[in-house]
Amino acid sequence: MATESTAVLFDEIGGPEVLRLEKVTLTDPGPGEALVRIDAIGLNRAEALFRSGGYWYDATLPGSRLGGEAAGEVLAVGPGVTEVAPGDAVSVLAVGTGMSGSGVYGDHAVVPATTLLPRPADLDAVTGAAVWLSYLTAYGALVEAGRIAPGDRVVVTAASSSVGVAAIQIVAALGGVAVAVTRAAAKEDQLRAAGAAHVVVADGAADTVAKVRAVTGDEGARIVLDCVAGPGLTDLATLVAPGGTLIVYGWLDPRPTPLPMVWPLDVRGYAVAGLVADPAALRRGRAFVHAGLRNGTLKPLIDRVFDLTEIVEAHRHMESNGQVGKIVVTVRH
Repeated sequence: MATESTAVLFDEIGGPEVLRLEKVTLTDPGPGEALVRIDAIGLNRAEALFRSGGYWYDATLPGSRLGGEAAGEVLAVGPGVTEVAPGDAVSVLAVGTGMSGSGVYGDHAVVPATTLLPRPADLDAVTGAAVWLSYLTAYGALVEAGRIAPGDRVVVTAASSSVGVAAIQIVAALGGVAVAVTRAAAKEDQLRAAGAAHVVVADGAADTVAKVRAVTGDEGARIVLDCVAGPGLTDLATLVAPGGTLIVYGWLDPRPTPLPMVWPLDVRGYAVAGLVADPAALRRGRAFVHAGLRNGTLKPLIDRVFDLTEIVEAHRHMESNGQVGKIVVTVRH
């Protein structure tokens, strides 16, 4: 039986104001799909890029959905689905599935059952919507790709983002030394509380290099984790210790990114979709995050919670760069 739902849609590329709420009818889940009641949605910068035309693939317009991270309850499953059952509490981690068709901004969504992760009883919906994309991104970059070891210095740019906070906590949990880079001095105390050993307040890559070098000295950092890219990446590369790794997981600067020539240097482009598509890596990542949540070394920092009716304001807040941690939108039923 079809489900009446409210979804966030947009018909044109633009700012937060293009987002609108509309009643839609969802068809029953097909083979391999599940219908999920959405209780909370985790916002990610990718969605702002998708909405504004800066993402790696284009939205299908008009009437595009968006969003890839949420938490809720399974209401129905399609033929062949054995991973989940109606009544299961779940988190949704839909990366690489195409936001226009299966975006989770709304009060219900039909998604591939393979994008659902069981949500423990002690993990509320807000936390369940805030944890997976950020922490698996940071885990995959630092542990799977970066091979972080105790004592390693790790420079984290855009450190107040949800991935930045997750990375700081993971570095601290594994005995590393996190050097958090932010443009806002007002965020320093929160970043230190998250586990940063050093906080550098800097404006731009050149300023970052000078101020981080005052912390690390000529030895440099074993890993630099960056989500900005652009021409400033060549400056950041000079902070990497010989034989270290520069990991780029985003492109907030849309300008071309030249290849750093400061060798020996391992430059890695990282996307969490690769980890999610690898069952063994995903299993390791889930185990790591679950262990951290249980022992308290990993704890999502919720910056602010909006209602679904405030989705435009939530996106404006995300693009203001004033947040520390995750922005979450809750859904009233």
